Amino acid sequence: MAPHSRSLFTTQTAQSARATALSLLVESDTSEEGVDILLERALAQCPFDSRDRSLTVELTYGVLRRRATIDWRLEPVLDKPLLRLPVAVQMVLRLGAYQVLFLDRIPQSAAVNESVNLAKAFSGTVGRDWSGFVNAVLRAFLRHPPEPWPDMNLDAAPALAVRYSVPGWLSRRWVERLGLASAERACEGVSVTPPLTLRVNQLVTTRASLLDTFAQAGIAATPTKVSPFGILLQEGGPVPSLPGFHEGAFYVEDEAAQLIPLLLDPQPGDIVLDACAAPGGKSTHVAALMQNKGLIYAVDRKEARLNLARSNCHRLGVRIVEPIMGDIRQPRVWGPLVTAARPPSVKQARMGEPSIDRILVDAPCSGLGVLRRHPEAKWRKDAQALPRHQALQCQILESVASCLRPGGVLVYSTCSTEPEENEDVIERFCRAHTEFQRESVVSWLPSVAQGFVTEHGALSTVGNRFSMDGFYAARLRKV
Repeated sequence: MAPHSRSLFTTQTAQSARATALSLLVESDTSEEGVDILLERALAQCPFDSRDRSLTVELTYGVLRRRATIDWRLEPVLDKPLLRLPVAVQMVLRLGAYQVLFLDRIPQSAAVNESVNLAKAFSGTVGRDWSGFVNAVLRAFLRHPPEPWPDMNLDAAPALAVRYSVPGWLSRRWVERLGLASAERACEGVSVTPPLTLRVNQLVTTRASLLDTFAQAGIAATPTKVSPFGILLQEGGPVPSLPGFHEGAFYVEDEAAQLIPLLLDPQPGDIVLDACAAPGGKSTHVAALMQNKGLIYAVDRKEARLNLARSNCHRLGVRIVEPIMGDIRQPRVWGPLVTAARPPSVKQARMGEPSIDRILVDAPCSGLGVLRRHPEAKWRKDAQALPRHQALQCQILESVASCLRPGGVLVYSTCSTEPEENEDVIERFCRAHTEFQRESVVSWLPSVAQGFVTEHGALSTVGNRFSMDGFYAARLRKV
């Protein structure tokens, strides 16, 4: 693993799939990085074959995705609260229990024995040998009959939290705001394994052509039902090994996210500002809709993330994106760079007039709509973060509003499920800026997506039945 990673094992210890998963789970408990980044880093350091790689991914994501359910099942066989144990011991028990509960192909005895071996392997790191304790707990776990699920009729919120492994504070919010049926769909949606969804790059190929390429390669793939650009793959795997990757034929992107650029309705020759652009997924989609004609300013405050955007633009053949490093909340910093970056071929605004035709604010948010992709975030977030996100989102809208020309369009989107980051932000902004009027997104969505239009004319895919992430978007016009 990487030198700064909190590995539980010495360099002499054989790094098995279970050992790697354990190290990742312990590290993710305190790291601010996503488990996808930690996992990619770890696998790059481990000479695993495909089976060990798959098991590492399954165990790491599985424990994080089902953690609350696992903890509830372990509770009756523990003589002290699980959270009072060392983190490494907690994770070994969760790894063992996950294999017993959810992986039929692994014998229960092997799950217990391997967990005991893990406990022995890290005994020097945590100060004592916990292998006997782990053995006793997991063998008692095997003998203990499964508890019945908590009764939904008594208290739905904790019952949903246990059944679908979501934080209790979040299940309670959803029950109170959405009602039991919709809350259960939302909880179920964040507990499942997401599909691998691709967005076809129309600058390079068509969806029909790429589907045909996959079929010839023996890869099971189907067109998405909502997005006109998407392809669903039946099985995951290393994305760079898929046919068409190096030629820029596709970009990995959830189906709901693919709908957002449609609401912006960018036209060839437009000047577009992507206010929170990296790693460039929506910028490259907007460029394709513009047929690579015009200019897109892609602003982000982290150079490393902008480098990802540059790399994606290069692979996808996008030529009209101009990456600009800067805090979007400080127009005095990035504004002059926008002016300097404009080539002579792009239309000029008259002196003193706003020059941007369209603005996309895909705002930083809680990410509660994509928890199934980032299950570690379920155990890192709380409701207290929502007001902080809202303040940041309002600052971003304030900073970009003045650079949109009259008649121009602004689309605000998040991957959040919560009104504090969605409707509340838009209502607050429109009250302060009467020159902006809301427009229903109906006209820019495929017919199958019309059911996702809210009473306020915004897009919301929360609790959808198409296995899409939870996204929100509103469209505003400056008049």
